Amino acid sequence: MSIRSLMTSETIGEPLSDSRSAQLTGHLSGVTGGQVYPASLTVAHRAIFFLLRVGVVKTLGVITGHEIPAGLTGSISTVSIDGESLTLCLSPLDTQNAVAMRRLFPYLVAQTLGLRKSAGCGDRLGLATPGHLRAIRQSTMAPILAQQSIRENARTGRTPQQVMDEAMWGIFENGWRGGFGADADHLKSTADIDVCAAAGFTFYTIDPGEHVDNEANEAPVEVLRQKIGLLPWPELETTWEETRQALGSSPVDLGDFSVTLTEEDLLRAAAKYGWVVAHTVKMYRHLAMVKGDQPFELEMSVDETETVTTLAEHIYIAHELKRLGVVWVSLAPRYVGDFEKGVDYIGDLTAFEESFRRHLAVARIFGPYKLSLHSGSDKFSIYPIASRIAGELVHLKTAGTSYLEALRAIAVVNPALFRRIVTFTRERYPVDRASYHVSAQVERMPDPETIGDGQLPDLLEDFHAREILHVTFGSVLHHPDFREPFFTTLREHEQIYYAMLEKHFGRHFAPFDESARAIGD
Repeated sequence: MSIRSLMTSETIGEPLSDSRSAQLTGHLSGVTGGQVYPASLTVAHRAIFFLLRVGVVKTLGVITGHEIPAGLTGSISTVSIDGESLTLCLSPLDTQNAVAMRRLFPYLVAQTLGLRKSAGCGDRLGLATPGHLRAIRQSTMAPILAQQSIRENARTGRTPQQVMDEAMWGIFENGWRGGFGADADHLKSTADIDVCAAAGFTFYTIDPGEHVDNEANEAPVEVLRQKIGLLPWPELETTWEETRQALGSSPVDLGDFSVTLTEEDLLRAAAKYGWVVAHTVKMYRHLAMVKGDQPFELEMSVDETETVTTLAEHIYIAHELKRLGVVWVSLAPRYVGDFEKGVDYIGDLTAFEESFRRHLAVARIFGPYKLSLHSGSDKFSIYPIASRIAGELVHLKTAGTSYLEALRAIAVVNPALFRRIVTFTRERYPVDRASYHVSAQVERMPDPETIGDGQLPDLLEDFHAREILHVTFGSVLHHPDFREPFFTTLREHEQIYYAMLEKHFGRHFAPFDESARAIGD
């Protein structure tokens, strides 16, 4: 079969066989002088599309016997393969070409995932998507591959559009056609929504944490009544009497059990979360207006707050959001125990299981919607519990753990750089920890100067080192002594990084897959 014979159809062809892919990879590497990624080879629109790399720079290649598809820009030349004279276009991985690729390949457009069991794979570097997909391919999880908070964007110097584009190019490199979501994470304002909607995000995590009244958790009843009087009742479109009548006049049926909410339960729930509900409704309605007829999904998160979300408080939140017309796909309460960054769950697993089971009952009755595990990275002890209880109604959200795996790769291939980064992070930690829930202590972190090069990756297994390295990512990535060598090292050794991500995320996903297989059996 000649190469020109592949360029006859306008439709998107099936993935090539291994033998055909290997043959084309050889031809295209020869004419471009670059390393072609075989999984990216795609026959469509009377052309062959592929991703290649020269040095550490990646480029989109398109070769055809016809015109280059509209919208793509780049350098054009004539090449010969097997005696065929063909047109080659080498295009930079910029936003303009990303827009064109999304038009040509619908599976490169972020979509909504609905109630499918899902995993958010945050990527603060814009390099991790191919590694994430290696793990996803062996999993039953639906992927969210473009996930970044506004806070993380500020600390990494990226924009929502860059996050989206870099994830898309990683998807194309890997040849993934199974669909993906895009999470605009921890949004606090309508301006946050606007910039993320413009970039094409489909999953919007509203973070009303600053509107939680944590004092209401233990305030006396007379103080709660005062707080209730100050709630924005016009925005809530109800009154305290109507709220008490709706939720306190009879037991709330949660399927296998029912819950009777006392007046104090409701006073505490409304005082603590009334402003949260009002803010979430405002954000949702703005999002619906901005998105128009484009599909989107909402997640509401109150996980990064000081006090645990009780069952009564979850019921109040869900009831009020539903009454006010909000449609959401997942919710992240503040669970019992501690979900610190980059380390396993800290707390009583039996207490977590009982609490999670009861929270899921609320999610089933008032939704159904998924329970979201925020700061979900590395919480290996609770994954089997969450999977067994929730089934498909669970969303696992990870972020910083991919950055930690990048540091692991650097520790292996560039130990001198890793040592310098560790020394710097020990100095920065007292400042950078301020906006995170962590308990690591610098004095309890192993001194890297006492560790040989071969043992440096073991630092990533230490509780204190993981948290210290995790929360200082912004300072490292902004530092002129670290940023360029950090990215260059990872790009030069990307396959090592991908392999580490595949292994690490495989550990995250396996408990959810095992439960799925057990249900199938």
